[in-house]
Amino acid sequence: MILALRALGVGDLATAVPALRGLRAAYPDSELVLAAPAWLAPLVELVGGVDRLLPTAGLNRLDRPGTAVEVAVNLHGRGPDSHRLLATVDPGRLLAFANPEAGHLDGPGWADEEHEVARWCRLLADHGIPADPTDLELRRPPRSHLAGVTVLHPGSKVAAKRWPPDRYAALARRLSEQGHRVVLTGSARERSTVARIAARAGLPPEAVLAGGTDLAGLAALVADARLVVSGDTGVAHLATGYRTPSVVLFGPVPPSRWGPPPERRRHRVLWAGPGAWPDWDGVGSHPTMAALDLDRVLGAVDEVERAVRADRAVAA
Repeated sequence: MILALRALGVGDLATAVPALRGLRAAYPDSELVLAAPAWLAPLVELVGGVDRLLPTAGLNRLDRPGTAVEVAVNLHGRGPDSHRLLATVDPGRLLAFANPEAGHLDGPGWADEEHEVARWCRLLADHGIPADPTDLELRRPPRSHLAGVTVLHPGSKVAAKRWPPDRYAALARRLSEQGHRVVLTGSARERSTVARIAARAGLPPEAVLAGGTDLAGLAALVADARLVVSGDTGVAHLATGYRTPSVVLFGPVPPSRWGPPPERRRHRVLWAGPGAWPDWDGVGSHPTMAALDLDRVLGAVDEVERAVRADRAVAA
């Protein structure tokens, strides 16, 4: 059995897809088990090639998978805690980044500024396992009943990644005026904020999907969307996985570490860039995100839509 650890969120799983597929190709006759949070099960099914999900929340505990682990693969982090967690299942071999603190020296060195997709492909390559970093596509779920909508996803668990709500409201209003059928997604905790954005934009209550869409439904919504606009969060990675036209707002983490492939014309990234903000009180939208104005985002939307029209013209 091959056991891969990636006990994180949606974007983290999406960026590990090429590595997981590399493992599947390298061990075609072995069971491939992914240790990840149980709530990610619908997305794991859309990755393909993973035989079983071993529910794992964080790094506190890893249940015995029930079969001897031939190879354990740390796709979670640099260690030492993730290395030590995998050691508890007594793997025959551990593929991981070198970490002297965990007593593991057989692996490449960690590079902080490396893109997350390239990082895990490099780890496997160092152990003789090829993985294609462009192999990001997810399986398509059943078609959404809201196919063709434009998805705005204002929220993020990280305050520094949030674009101001009033900007999202202005964007929603402008896109609606241009003929987009706008819906707003988010978690149940973000529903009140999303509802206020919708009200300011003049959208009907049914445009507020925050808290009412499970992960499978969200994947279907993004897969069939006209456009996605979001911060650097899981929804952006779903758009990449389905080649759905997208505009992703970055700050303070640069797109060179988490962004979509730069050669894809249907994805645009805007980066507010790092900065020193000594007067920020840590509440609400991060000042670097506030540096992205509405016109820049609308300009990126226009670029993406022109790229889509050009692609259609070539296909025709």
